[in-house]
Amino acid sequence: MTSQTTVDAPGPGGEAPAAPSGPSSAQGLRGHPWLTLLTVAVGVMMVALDGTIVAIANPAIRDDLNASFADVQWVSNAYFLALAVTLITAGKLGDRFGHRQTFLIGVTGFAAASGAIGLSGSIAAVVTFRVFQGLFGALLMPAALGVLRATFPAEKLNMAIGVWGMVIGASTAGGPILGGVLVEHVNWQSVFFINVPVGALALLLGTVILLDHRAENAPRSFDLLGIALLSGAMFCLVWALIKAPTWGWGDGKTWVFMAVSVALFALFAFWETKVAEPLIPLGLFRSVALSAGVVLMVLMAIAFLGGLFFVTFYLQNVHGLSPVKAGLHLLPLTGMMIVGSPLAGTAITKLGPRGPLAFGMAVTAVALYGMSTLEPDTGSGLMSLWFALLGLGLAPVMVGATEVIVGNAPLELSGVAGGLQQAAMQIGSSLGTAVLGAVMASKVDRDLPGNWADAGLPKLTPDQLDKASEAVQVGVAPVTKDMPEPIVAKITAVAHDTFISGMSLASLVAAGVALVAVLVALFTKRGANAEAGAGMGHI
Repeated sequence: MTSQTTVDAPGPGGEAPAAPSGPSSAQGLRGHPWLTLLTVAVGVMMVALDGTIVAIANPAIRDDLNASFADVQWVSNAYFLALAVTLITAGKLGDRFGHRQTFLIGVTGFAAASGAIGLSGSIAAVVTFRVFQGLFGALLMPAALGVLRATFPAEKLNMAIGVWGMVIGASTAGGPILGGVLVEHVNWQSVFFINVPVGALALLLGTVILLDHRAENAPRSFDLLGIALLSGAMFCLVWALIKAPTWGWGDGKTWVFMAVSVALFALFAFWETKVAEPLIPLGLFRSVALSAGVVLMVLMAIAFLGGLFFVTFYLQNVHGLSPVKAGLHLLPLTGMMIVGSPLAGTAITKLGPRGPLAFGMAVTAVALYGMSTLEPDTGSGLMSLWFALLGLGLAPVMVGATEVIVGNAPLELSGVAGGLQQAAMQIGSSLGTAVLGAVMASKVDRDLPGNWADAGLPKLTPDQLDKASEAVQVGVAPVTKDMPEPIVAKITAVAHDTFISGMSLASLVAAGVALVAVLVALFTKRGANAEAGAGMGHI
């Protein structure tokens, strides 16, 4: 692939474009690289927070809006589904119309949808506006990476992506803390209203600071059939992963959606070889490094979910911590991601991505193995050690895999590459939740009857056993208020021990995934097209 040059697009008033040399010729603050990074970080933080902060608000939403458990599940599912399905297409929109405009539209729409959710009086309205949040978030995320790619030269790009990764990691891990504080001390609406001033700040900064770089050979048309095929394939895949825990992995509906997804992906790949200007030029995947980066991002997201998903249940339902205190126990993970991401960017710049990525996934595997040894009475010190190791391992992977994907794509496809990176992360998250959730459910279903009988508790009917198993899968003891205290103690011990056995197995599976990722990391290399970014002179 050859390097591409960029042209700074004319401003909205039709004025002449700035010289391509970058911020040295830009007037005032516009185009300044570190201020550009600050601007996109504010917008990205808003979307990343919403990935985890809303889960804390779901019980309050259910109670306030008289919603069912299934309804509340869609508060999260609708957002992730809309986000995952449209990320790559949204990246293409940024390549076509400019990442600055796409970012600003995404920020504005996301903040407006958040405000609308806070004003909603029904669960249907909340779910509807969550879809809009996902759509606008899909515009924002790839555009942020596209802006960074065009703004920073190769020798500074890893540091910029390091800060970008730090913001995503810290926001994702910090969501439960902020969500707990807001729900506990304000209300569930505040979880969404907080995005309005943050979005307004990102919009103001973006209007003043962001410079719209365009690749000279940016796409000029849209592959509408390709968009339809890819969107359909992604929808069926993510839908199957979302519904599999409810339907069951052996259910025909799960595999019908999986099969339709595979068929649509195959049709999409065939069509992309025929159309003049494809949505995703399949030549991108001739880059072994880029393909490895996409796979690595999927595996990293699965492992991340293995470290975070069940731990929140462990802290709240087994240790009995409030959401805020549970979030505070995760601070070692958040802190190591904050500290480790910029350091990882520096290390990757000096050493290349292969070593840091392999090291990061190896440390992640060790951390997940350590988390498989947690017990109901494990102390905070030992927990903090494994959480900190997990953050240390994830930081270089978040940074390095992103640089490998974006840096190995030509500049005119930086939005599509950013969409690929984010789509891989969303698919990995959905896959991690579905697969590790299935591992947990299977282990609990297998162990609970024996553990229940060994404790000398009364035998349960099949229906009672199913309900007890569902509760135990999230660490909740299936007890009622009228039960005698000795029985409550026995049931709680059985529930927690059984949950721990499931979490331990799920963590070991996630550790195995991380070890596979170590091998995948060996196929990565420095971005072949990173030098195509802006040639900034005074960063």
